[in-house]
Amino acid sequence: MSHWRLREAPQDAPAKDPPDRWAEELAISPRLLDILWRRGLTERDAIDAFLSARLDSLTPPERWPQLPEAAALLARELLDGKRLAVWGDYDVDGVTATALVLDVLAAHGIEAAHHLPDRQAEGYGLNTAGVEALAEAGCGILLTVDCGISDAAAVARARELGMTVIVTDHHVPPDDLPPAHALCNPRTGEPALWPCVHLAGVGVAFYLMAAVNAALAPHTGRRFRMDGVLDLVALGTLADVMRLTGENRVLVRGGLARIGKGSRPGMAALKAVSGHDPAGALTAGQAVFRLAPRINAAGRMGSAETALQLLREQDHARAAELAAELDACNQERKAEEERIHAAAREQAAELLARGPHAGLVLYGEDWHPGIVGIVASRIVEEFYRPAIVLCRDGASLKGSGRSVREFDLHDGLARTADCLTGFGGHRLAAGLRLEEDRLEEFRARFDAAVMEALGPEPLEPTLTLECELGFGEASDLDFLKELQLMQPFGPGNAEPVFASPPVVVTERSYLGRSREHVRLHLKDEASGITLAAKAWRMADALPPSLVGKTIRIAYTPRIDTYNGIASVDLGIRDWKLCRDVAPARRA
Repeated sequence: MSHWRLREAPQDAPAKDPPDRWAEELAISPRLLDILWRRGLTERDAIDAFLSARLDSLTPPERWPQLPEAAALLARELLDGKRLAVWGDYDVDGVTATALVLDVLAAHGIEAAHHLPDRQAEGYGLNTAGVEALAEAGCGILLTVDCGISDAAAVARARELGMTVIVTDHHVPPDDLPPAHALCNPRTGEPALWPCVHLAGVGVAFYLMAAVNAALAPHTGRRFRMDGVLDLVALGTLADVMRLTGENRVLVRGGLARIGKGSRPGMAALKAVSGHDPAGALTAGQAVFRLAPRINAAGRMGSAETALQLLREQDHARAAELAAELDACNQERKAEEERIHAAAREQAAELLARGPHAGLVLYGEDWHPGIVGIVASRIVEEFYRPAIVLCRDGASLKGSGRSVREFDLHDGLARTADCLTGFGGHRLAAGLRLEEDRLEEFRARFDAAVMEALGPEPLEPTLTLECELGFGEASDLDFLKELQLMQPFGPGNAEPVFASPPVVVTERSYLGRSREHVRLHLKDEASGITLAAKAWRMADALPPSLVGKTIRIAYTPRIDTYNGIASVDLGIRDWKLCRDVAPARRA
């Protein structure tokens, strides 16, 4: 269970509450205005911009650092007739970024080569052998997307071979940057100069190719509509768990609208195998949990090439075949994930039983390298500690780490860098490699680094609540439609969670064949309204003995539409017996 904290207005807010007139001027309810105010939107124009998220508010490419020079160089080299090779990554961000570059160039009649490394044979990022193969194939330009910032040796080799190298990436850079002819990474240079430092790899590629598109147009007589690739930007940004603020919010909202239309055959086919209407609207959460895993499954269990083919396929029948392949890969991935998760969970429990551990380093000889990152996420969710999950990869160990919001994982790995042969990533997610004989040393050093940063006491996750919301208000469809204006939800713009008043559990039943999930019927005695609520993976935490008990829930109310009929759907995030939690303040 989490510690519940009611959201307060920021300390630098001009007043405790927003001006009453703003709700009428913005055509929203006072309650929604209060929610936005407490989230730091304390200027009327900022609220208007947030709610509208217009595409014409995006910063033009020429106003971004690094991009104009890189775009001019790339366009010039392409017009000189040099062949381009795009080097991507095998995850959703890298695959969507690769597809985006190829789509834009194809619109100008330019056919480019590409390379998505094999996860097991090559690993993440550039490698010298691959660069040499591209040069031998006649590629004179090397463009990286979602990778390259840590690959100085491979970039240097590309330059030795006469290639023009442009690196676009968004990962935390090392001290020594690669010797590329041009480099685009919002985490380099002066952060204040970047309109958005939280771009995904596909976001960086989007702005670069927007500038290249404009530079090529006078020479090719064609101009690609960049909104045609916003679906790729949205999916890559969501899958890479980027902050959904500023430019990212606008890009993702626009991209979700395009995914909803199903205009790209591959996206429509992905929606269909995920159980969605190919031409139906999709939320950010549905894109993350339904579409992204099927794209990722290709790189995890097979070849990312299948996912790239799907995203670029124009024939609907062929797209359906490719989507079915990815769906089969995803089923295989889920089975392997459950096996590894069970073993990792048992290992974590054993480590904690032997003594306190601020961070968890877990290892399985036969764990799949494409699955360990997902398992690390689940371990963090369950034990609320930074977690590294490792597997064997040839003569060494490799793995993925995930973190809690209070701990900078990349910084933690940097403190143990002399134990590692390589690492890279973000604050909350990273990859690493080490020799097997350094495992116990790394485990101790990593645990010490986490303890130094967070202290010896176990952390308790904090759940931020907007306010108390009774079932009378939670069943108001007009208010729920207003909450949808806040979408897309994700990091930096969390879906609103509310505290219920005391409610009585009148019924409990299982959801699904796995019996992991439950549905509760809850009665708000103050209003007399009974609503159904779903709790995912909480069957053990919500036992049958709760029937007849009075509890409070932390929940998110949503509109559920089935066969054209709208109803209220409550998603339970946490719960407490009434004696365990003080009444929440009503906004």
